[in-house]
Amino acid sequence: MTRKPPRQPPEPALRPTGGKVSLNRALSKLGLCSRKQAELLIAEGRVRVGGKVARDPALWVDLERDSIAVDGERIAAERKVYLILNKPRGLVTTRDDPEGRGTVYDCLEGLDLPFVSPVGRLDKASEGLLLMTNDTRWANGLLDPASHVAKTYHVQIAAAPDEAMLERFRNGAEADGELLTASSIALLRSGGRTAWLEIVLDEGRNRQIRRLLGAFDIEVLRLVRVAIGGLQLGELAKGQARHLTDEELAMLVA
Repeated sequence: MTRKPPRQPPEPALRPTGGKVSLNRALSKLGLCSRKQAELLIAEGRVRVGGKVARDPALWVDLERDSIAVDGERIAAERKVYLILNKPRGLVTTRDDPEGRGTVYDCLEGLDLPFVSPVGRLDKASEGLLLMTNDTRWANGLLDPASHVAKTYHVQIAAAPDEAMLERFRNGAEADGELLTASSIALLRSGGRTAWLEIVLDEGRNRQIRRLLGAFDIEVLRLVRVAIGGLQLGELAKGQARHLTDEELAMLVA
């Protein structure tokens, strides 16, 4: 009996180049919905590519050539939108929250906008300047660690640090196997048992400021992002959003 040769594993699919992206990402890039929501639309058979139902979210499509329709209506690229939002404390930076908590999208209700996503995150207890956009390339440029776009925070702590303590903060600390540092740390004002610091970061590690100060047993009472690059939060009311001006966009070019 002749033995069959062992079955060879399939060749890995090549990642398309040029303007091709996966179908779920295409729906997100076109401003229709998030990638997670896109996967649901695709699974429900509501998305067609070239007139045929597409059920594979990983299907590669060409945004410039392929006809993509949802519920029978062809979708086109939405206008690019760039927003600045003054995030209130207590909201999470996500579209849908399984715990039913308020989200930053609550601040956008009633506005005539395509689907936009946050550029980076502010945790639930943090507040201040948050950018939102449907321009994923622009957002990725800002988030790229190589861009070193500075982010400025005003941080209230449960301590009144002297210069020696501030110098220890500036030297950084190790937490969870990471060396956490800041570009600069300065004392804004101090009174009684609390103080406000201005902390500037040029990288975006998870809960970086809270973890850095926590390594010195310093409690963070408030954390407000007041600037990204040259863009200032200014007098924008808490919970309000507005479009960035051309001059403000120029401040954020990485």
